[in-house]
Amino acid sequence: MLNLSVLLEDSARFCPEREAVVLGSTRLTYRQVDTAANQVANLLVSRGIKPGDKVALTCPNLPWYPIVYYGILKAGAVVVPLNVLLKAREVAYHLRDSGARAYFCFEGTSVLPTGADGHAGFDETDGCEHFFTITAEPGSVSPLPGTETLYAALCGQKPSHDPVATEATDTAVLLYTSGTTGQPKGAELTHANLILNALTAHRFIGGEGTDRHLVALPLFHSFGQTLQMHTAFAGGNTIVLMPRFDPAQAIEVLRSEAITHFAGVPTMFHGLLTALTGTAAEVTDIAGDLRLVLSGGAAMPVELLRRVEQKLGVKIVEGYGLSETSPAVCFTPRDGENRPGSIGKPIWGVEMKLVDSDWSEIPDDPDAVGEIAVKGHPVMKGYYNRPEATAEAIHNGWFRTGDLARRDADGYYYIADRAKDVIIRGGYNIYPRELEEVLMAHPAVSLVAVIGVPHETLGEEVKALVQKIPGDPTTEEELVAWGKAQFAAYKYPRIVEFRDSLPMNATGKILKRELTA
Repeated sequence: MLNLSVLLEDSARFCPEREAVVLGSTRLTYRQVDTAANQVANLLVSRGIKPGDKVALTCPNLPWYPIVYYGILKAGAVVVPLNVLLKAREVAYHLRDSGARAYFCFEGTSVLPTGADGHAGFDETDGCEHFFTITAEPGSVSPLPGTETLYAALCGQKPSHDPVATEATDTAVLLYTSGTTGQPKGAELTHANLILNALTAHRFIGGEGTDRHLVALPLFHSFGQTLQMHTAFAGGNTIVLMPRFDPAQAIEVLRSEAITHFAGVPTMFHGLLTALTGTAAEVTDIAGDLRLVLSGGAAMPVELLRRVEQKLGVKIVEGYGLSETSPAVCFTPRDGENRPGSIGKPIWGVEMKLVDSDWSEIPDDPDAVGEIAVKGHPVMKGYYNRPEATAEAIHNGWFRTGDLARRDADGYYYIADRAKDVIIRGGYNIYPRELEEVLMAHPAVSLVAVIGVPHETLGEEVKALVQKIPGDPTTEEELVAWGKAQFAAYKYPRIVEFRDSLPMNATGKILKRELTA
């Protein structure tokens, strides 16, 4: 038997009174988090959820997130984390595709109607039977008429739970990724995948019980989920939550909570530098406690890396990984040379190589570029209910990432380019085809191509090049507004450009390379 929830249970057993989760004045011990997670597990079992059933979770970085997440695992069910920015149409797709039987959803705010979108998506899904509203204030009434609050549902549930046996190779988390083709696909990550990735990261990071992780990365993302929440819990350390990243607030939390670990995407570091305009004492206070700074999600511009390291006096460790790899596969060696532009070397238990389109290995040559392939404990079981996509991505245990790179004589890897069309905006993967299919439904659109264009702070911005129906009066601004209503906030096209025609080859395929040249 092996269950990912052991990371919480072991720390609750060995250090029950240690702080596990902090958000402002809310401070929960490992005993309290574990007890609440047991109640969630008992709730699910009482509602007929069985081992292997899928249970979706939409929640920002609040204490309820780890409680519900580990509670789902304790019940033997599979966690389906969903982005808090998804619209109703997108929520419905994920619930249907995963076959989720229950759904925990945060009520949202006046600015971000997470609960309204979540419940509307739930109503469109026949197979999902249970909806629980996570309210901002425990005990408050649900703002979604006719829905049951999580707080009320937990009343009377036992604080202990008999573990449900799961095998190491059973799916623990179904993590959706845009991947390289079509609609988002669910990467099946096993209990062994995630436990070994967390323990390997913990071994790399070090620290037992005294470390404090500032978690500003969303916990629905693999970066925050594994490399912060799981990794911190593996060592009995504390996670200090930020529901929404704000540079000035992050600086205050770094100081007041004596944060030792910070992880972020490059845009976060850009924000921190901009907000760090205080006294030298402010910087000294932060730098004095920080023991590790980790960057991932997108390539860190070399100049930005140098500025952050100079300002804070701490080495930035860059990493690389994907949702399909739990996610970490390589890091800059902590005691090794920090080579600008490098994503480092493979972590313990992981092999990496460069391959061509036929899976043949690229010869050792610092100038040779190939697609990164990964083998080892982090590689997913496969894409849920997509055997053809799985067979295309995994061959003899090797997973091809879709990223092109080169490798120097010392084994350091350097990302060269993206093999596919995936856009990375602020650390989020956005697949153009999904956007194109929806944009084509607009009555003004005859043809559309979505591409990524360079952006100073986000890395890339989303741009739609549109060939309109002749004579249609729709403006570019109106199409942007329409897209905003259709897509999650991080992925709708901010830029729309009308073209009389789009370049195509003889088979009618749009030549995106000409659009990005």
